[in-house]
Amino acid sequence: MSMSMSVEDWVERLGGQDGPDRYRRYALGSVGFLAVSEIGLWAIWVVQEDIDALWRTSVAVLGAAHALIQFLLWRYGLNHYLATGPRPVRLVAAFTALTVAMAVLGCVLLTSGPIDGGAMTAYTVWLLMYYAGPPVLALPPRVGSALVAAVSVASLAGAAVAGLRGSALVFVISASIVMVPFMAIASRATGWSVRLIEQLAAARETQARLAVAEERLRFGRDLHDVLGRNLAVVALKSELAAQLARRGLPEAVEHMVEVQRIARESQREIRSVVRGYRTADLHTELAGARSVLEAAGIDCRIEYGPAARLPSDVQSALGWVVREGTTNVLRHAQGASRCTMSLRTAGPAEALLVMENDGGSGAPPGAGTGLTGLKERLAGLDGTLATEQDSGGHFRLTARIPWEDGE
Repeated sequence: MSMSMSVEDWVERLGGQDGPDRYRRYALGSVGFLAVSEIGLWAIWVVQEDIDALWRTSVAVLGAAHALIQFLLWRYGLNHYLATGPRPVRLVAAFTALTVAMAVLGCVLLTSGPIDGGAMTAYTVWLLMYYAGPPVLALPPRVGSALVAAVSVASLAGAAVAGLRGSALVFVISASIVMVPFMAIASRATGWSVRLIEQLAAARETQARLAVAEERLRFGRDLHDVLGRNLAVVALKSELAAQLARRGLPEAVEHMVEVQRIARESQREIRSVVRGYRTADLHTELAGARSVLEAAGIDCRIEYGPAARLPSDVQSALGWVVREGTTNVLRHAQGASRCTMSLRTAGPAEALLVMENDGGSGAPPGAGTGLTGLKERLAGLDGTLATEQDSGGHFRLTARIPWEDGE
């Protein structure tokens, strides 16, 4: 399975649009379980150790407060990591101060005798393990890591000074070396996974919006290209039929029949555009262009070249170029009398279509979107479109599409 498929599956399995919020709740629930487990471990420690009620109460109260601040720091630290809340600096300071106070309390208990080295080992490992995660998530990585490392080293040094010796000291140092980095890395991984899921959901939403926008652009471009030439022909023939009708000539009927045929063809093509199935056939477009231009009194010459050997996608793209180029001649070339269309190869790896006409383009800058749409079509095939008009009024439209002849 590809990575993209895995991403989509992740988002789908998270419950659709509310998936990121649900995953964030799952993450908070898991760290909430950590806070509950810390309270449970401190309760077990207090029950098992034979210490005075004052010490017992002190450890129980500080342990419960430590677990509560741990959960709050997880929550607000995650919000800051996801850029939905401020950095909880005060909570980090309170959590650090409480951790140091509990470490000092453990050293006092070891020094004064109520607990032994085994009890101090469990006390120190649990304290540092539960402390390590939230500051690394709430603070910048380097700052959080440095703070956790400093508190851990100071706590272990204090335990050694307080009388922790031998195998107990080796064990607490070894366990801290393993558990403290593990909890710190796990905290960053938790925040990273939540942020990743939210970014994936946002990317999918953006992708959906872009797909809609792209479809709108495709529809508008196709509609422009389909109707542009047909409407130009309808206007031309209608005007000609009106002139013939005023003179009482029967040829006016033939032109109006042709207008009717073009209108029906336009309806069919619009339906095809709506379905998204329409492609421009190169041979049909070339023949249609000649017919339309000659009907407008413009001499049209065509060199088909390698048209029959071109792939269907290249033929379709060049067919749209022919259609739009013909539309431009009819609409914008003032007094045009000649038009040539030449399809050939430019080297071994490029199909080249050149349309030239006299009378210029006649189109003011920014007057239409046809050429822009053509450039977008050709860009999908790594093709290019260029226009050129010389001082003599000759206009040239050049389309290039990479293509290798299989013969």
